[in-house]
Amino acid sequence: MADWLTAEEWRAVALSLRVSLLATVVSLPIGLLVAHALARWEFRGKQILNGLVHLPLILPPVVTGYLLLVTFGRRGTVGQVLDQWFGIVLAFRWTGAALAAGVMAFPLMVRAMRLAIEAVDPRLEQAAGTLGASRPWVFVTVTLPLILPGIIAGAVLAFAKAMGEFGATITFVSNIPGQTQTLPSAIYAALQVPGGEGNAARLVWVSITIAMGALMLSEWLARRAARRVSGR
Repeated sequence: MADWLTAEEWRAVALSLRVSLLATVVSLPIGLLVAHALARWEFRGKQILNGLVHLPLILPPVVTGYLLLVTFGRRGTVGQVLDQWFGIVLAFRWTGAALAAGVMAFPLMVRAMRLAIEAVDPRLEQAAGTLGASRPWVFVTVTLPLILPGIIAGAVLAFAKAMGEFGATITFVSNIPGQTQTLPSAIYAALQVPGGEGNAARLVWVSITIAMGALMLSEWLARRAARRVSGR
């Protein structure tokens, strides 16, 4: 198996896993907060927030990547501050690839968790509140266990989307072998070389295997979480 892929291809696979895991882990608490706000809170600008969350699903990925570049690039409004004050550079770095993947995967994560929260009967939360529990404690002890399958589904969807992200990533961080070249970028690069179809096919099978493994793990974890919630 180790000889099946070249060292450069293995680096692309490892970087994709690293980028996808970081994007998922960092996005998860933010996504949960946004999903809860959209499902339970009433506030001005709620529809605007909902539109902004889902905008990456509608915009061409290259547009999202361009917006990230002009915002988080070294001369961008946010990127300049991060570089000068904290020494953090995201453009043309693997961390920038994680940011791009996280932004593109965020809508899928939020939608899955929002649907799970909306499926919880608000009267259960209200009953816990009448017993003197604070809102954060109600969320932790009542809502969170009930929406755990939705959280798992959202996290896996985000991971899978991050693994397959290409347009925004290549626009924001380019396609630098060993530094920013993720699995989709490596497939694209292989197809640009005459006779590279075999290399691309190997990477495609790796991508399919990882995606199927993630989905199967998601189903197993979701079933376990559902059994715990139902007490079976």
